[in-house]
Amino acid sequence: MSALLILIFLAVFAVAAAFVVWPILRRRTDGVGRRAVLGAAAAVLVLGVGGGVYLILGSPGLALRALTGPSQTDLRGLVAKLVDRVRADPNDLMAWTLLGRGYLTLGDPGDAAGAFRKAAALAPPDQQPGLLSNYGEALTLANSGEVPRQAEAAFEAALKGDPKNAPARFYLGLAYAGRRETDKALAMWQALLADAPPGASWRPMLVDRIAALKAAGVTAGTGQAPDVAAMVARLAERLKAQPKDSEGWQRLIRAYSVLGDADKARTALADARQALNGDQAGLAKIDAEARSLGLQK
Repeated sequence: MSALLILIFLAVFAVAAAFVVWPILRRRTDGVGRRAVLGAAAAVLVLGVGGGVYLILGSPGLALRALTGPSQTDLRGLVAKLVDRVRADPNDLMAWTLLGRGYLTLGDPGDAAGAFRKAAALAPPDQQPGLLSNYGEALTLANSGEVPRQAEAAFEAALKGDPKNAPARFYLGLAYAGRRETDKALAMWQALLADAPPGASWRPMLVDRIAALKAAGVTAGTGQAPDVAAMVARLAERLKAQPKDSEGWQRLIRAYSVLGDADKARTALADARQALNGDQAGLAKIDAEARSLGLQK
């Protein structure tokens, strides 16, 4: 039990004890000593009975949780409550949306896809593109990072409602690249790169994938394809000297994966975890990257 919860309980006890003890202390028929003893006995009785009943039947942790709000460890409980909510009201758009996000956070893209599909069916037209992208992304994650036809259809539908939808454009490019339709993939990704904000977290990853396609011998427009192997080798050497660069490790793992070298990608993943030991934020990014690439479940 935390110190804050103890203070709350003591405050409640003090108020309850005052109500019981005060009438005893005001009695004139007994002496001061007798009144003090009776008052103390009543206070102990309140503490023993009230505290015992609360600890046995109550939920002491709820008092602190009500003050601090739910923690990250409560996520499974919140998801369970959302499941109950959508069962009670199957047309609750917000609940289905939050349920999909909760399942994704818990690493369950299959159930997340089902929740987002339901949310997209309920959503008004202006909200459908984003939810369709969520649905397609969850299907892709559930398929180890490969874009299935059902997800591709969802991304295409999302673009009809919002031609600038970034996730849909990225994943459609990924689908084209998987079928070796490299011209279409490059056109999609280069247009997306042109629209990407300079500080977008996904911009380096998109640059890496475009470079990998060009390195395979396909160019868009004019210009020489970059030597991606040399670029990756230089990045790996730099990380040996500066191993605390979590974004650099993300790019290296991603580059090996895009180039089809799963063994090197997994080795880089293990090296990254060792280099970033103690950096919780950095390790979380590495784990998220690994999941998105299908390197871990």
